[in-house]
Amino acid sequence: MVNTTLLVMAKNEIRGMKEIMPRISREWVQQILVVDGQSSDGTAEWARDNGYEVYVQKEPGFRAAYAEAWPMIRGDYVITFSPDGNSIPEKIQELVRKLDEGDDMVIVSRYLNDAESQDDTVLSAFGNWVFTKTINVLNGGQYTDAMGIFRAYDTRLKDKLELDKAALYRMPEKICGVTKLSWEPLLSGRAARARLRVSEIEGSEPPRIDGKSRVFPSLWVQVRWGAAYYLQIVVDSTRSLDWLNKET
Repeated sequence: MVNTTLLVMAKNEIRGMKEIMPRISREWVQQILVVDGQSSDGTAEWARDNGYEVYVQKEPGFRAAYAEAWPMIRGDYVITFSPDGNSIPEKIQELVRKLDEGDDMVIVSRYLNDAESQDDTVLSAFGNWVFTKTINVLNGGQYTDAMGIFRAYDTRLKDKLELDKAALYRMPEKICGVTKLSWEPLLSGRAARARLRVSEIEGSEPPRIDGKSRVFPSLWVQVRWGAAYYLQIVVDSTRSLDWLNKET
């Protein structure tokens, strides 16, 4: 079995942690690392009390959390996971099996076959379709869900695909007035352009346990973030991958 780290991304998710984490067998992966976004509800304390390795991030946002926690990851592969109820924990075993088959990245798709997102609004469903379609057209991908966090991939892709380079985050963040875009869209687009071995498995998205998004507290914020991601996707697709080809 491949050496895998489960990266649990949490901020004020005490209810979700208590409900979701007991469903995850510690035998499924070699490391479980909880990255806490400076929770105020006892999430980090609960995780430590229950024997989980915890890192409290210093800067806000998913991208900062990934970058800060990456040196602590001991697995050759990482599974990024949300304990808010959106990610079905039993899918972890299926992700590991696909990695064992040699895939560079496996995505739990909310839109593959009979899967569905019970957390989508009309706007988010349309946005995810537009983002995924654009990534496919501009990068030669075949995704049904290019945006989701619940996925597994080779930890070397962070450096190989330059996911933590700031340039293509700062421009859309500044123009659209948002902070700390995550790297899933760039990961999907660049993996497709680099012709890496990528696959998807079917996995519905249940509603959040607390029922409210902390990332998009209002429609206007959601629109601005969507615009920033779309701008980033389009601009990045024009970038040559010569830098990658020279390294490989």
